[in-house]
Amino acid sequence: MGKTYERIDGRLRTFIEEQPLFFTATAPLSGEGTVNLSPKGLKGSFAVLDASTVAYLDFAGSGAETIAHLRENGRITLMWCAFQGPPNIVRVHGTGEPVFRDDPRFPGLLARFPGIDPTPHGLRAIIVVTAELIRDSCGYSVPLMTYDEDRDLHGRRFAREDDASLDAYFRKKEHVAHSLDGLPGLPLPLPPTPV
Repeated sequence: MGKTYERIDGRLRTFIEEQPLFFTATAPLSGEGTVNLSPKGLKGSFAVLDASTVAYLDFAGSGAETIAHLRENGRITLMWCAFQGPPNIVRVHGTGEPVFRDDPRFPGLLARFPGIDPTPHGLRAIIVVTAELIRDSCGYSVPLMTYDEDRDLHGRRFAREDDASLDAYFRKKEHVAHSLDGLPGLPLPLPPTPV
């Protein structure tokens, strides 16, 4: 049933780009460390950069587990499920890197996301993932669910912040500068938003 792909293109790319939700999974090297699984969404916050590279916008939140794990070891898996239409699950296993706001690559990468205004969401990094293994599977047990729309709560909450207040917010959160396991997370002070 499952198939391995060499590239993210054609039908596979179309499927990935049409999904309103995907999941990221990372883990520290320590066998006793905390595995992290996060849902990601917001229309326009995901992009296929080329046939083996994808990226997504990493917004403000109360943790930074994905960033911490990627800084330590780079391992990441992304997963998309078809909640509508024909059943399908796609996983991209690969290596990831957080590209922070002060990285010279940041403006060029941000230009790859023309369908979203990242400003009200407290954009803190762009996660770039290079695929090493691309597979799909049947998804027969995934339920059918409908997508209504993105929630506006995240944008409304973080639109109140500027760079200084966002940095202060991150400093107050226990697991932003460091992960649950004490790994370095989001580097603070937060670099200014690129103009």
